[in-house]
Amino acid sequence: MQFHIDDMTCGGCARTVTKAIQMIDPTASVVTDPPTRLVRVQSSASEEQIVTALREAGFPPRAR
Repeated sequence: MQFHIDDMTCGGCARTVTKAIQMIDPTASVVTDPPTRLVRVQSSASEEQIVTALREAGFPPRAR
C-alpha cells in the first residue's frame, strides 16, 4: 500500500506515522519519505484500518 500524507514534513512526523501504523500491526513494514510525503506499507492490516490509524494520529492521507 502507498499513501500520500501532506502533513508529514519531517522526521518527527515520519516517526509518528510509523508508530501509528505499528500500533495496529507491530510487524508492519513502513517506509516513509518526508520530502515526497509518501509512505509505503506492507501489513496484514487492511487499508481502511491504516487510514483510520493515520487520521487518528493527525496525519490523514490524501484521497487518491
